[in-house]
Amino acid sequence: QEARLRREYLYKKAKEAKLHSVEEKKQRLKRALEGKQTYPTEIRREALTLQKQLEFDDDEGGEGVSSHVMMNINGPEWKTPNHGNHVRDPSSRLKMFAKELRLIFPNAQRMNRGNHEVSALVQASKANDVTDLLIVHEHRGMPDGLIVCHLPFGPTAYFTLCNVVMRHDIPDLGTMSEAFPHLIFHNFTSRLGQRVSNIMKYLFPVPKDDSKRVVTFANQDDYISFRHHVYKKTDHRNTELSEVGPRFEMRLYMIKLGTLENESTSEVEWQWHPYTNTARKRKYLSTE
Repeated sequence: QEARLRREYLYKKAKEAKLHSVEEKKQRLKRALEGKQTYPTEIRREALTLQKQLEFDDDEGGEGVSSHVMMNINGPEWKTPNHGNHVRDPSSRLKMFAKELRLIFPNAQRMNRGNHEVSALVQASKANDVTDLLIVHEHRGMPDGLIVCHLPFGPTAYFTLCNVVMRHDIPDLGTMSEAFPHLIFHNFTSRLGQRVSNIMKYLFPVPKDDSKRVVTFANQDDYISFRHHVYKKTDHRNTELSEVGPRFEMRLYMIKLGTLENESTSEVEWQWHPYTNTARKRKYLSTE
């Protein structure tokens, strides 16, 4: 049943991408016919067909319609994502890190894994409309791994963590805002980079324009630096930025198409191979 539902989801997603492509071509043709831009040469062969389709389209009333795939995931209205992160016997430092992660993601809940199997946790998360399940790993009290599993159909992204600095380790720490944060993604220019930025982007709900909270994912040499700030305007020209933490670096090493309970049978979408001859030279998340 899981495999059938995932095939249906991927079919709808591919169909939707095709519809979006046609709609974009129609809008470009419409702007050209109105004299707002030059005539696009790449759609010249399809111009007559697209022009006929434009005659049957409504000019108004279609703004802001969400995709049916996202509607199936998030429900008929926007809901802030629910998250869970867990580990079997966490150290005090990992518990602290999990608490700080919970503050980063709006509407998140933290729980210890205990003796529960991953499959049971995933099924319980699906039953309670959880949109993403986050799992944190540690080595000798230091957080060293993060798994992001998007529910109900995947994908699942695996990251290593390094240089983790907790909130209480940052001097002159600012207060934590509970507003939905604005997101900054820097240097995710390759196809894989866009995939990773989308996985991280949908962990957060849409912020309000007046939100003073900023979360940054900055890629350099395939290491993703996570930074968390709040800001305030001191006058009409200057803005004061305060880091509220935590901060850490992430490195992607695998993306699987399924969810965690099907980890052994899920298809690997991408995997880092560090021991190949070109591994040190290649940059995967950017085209630079």
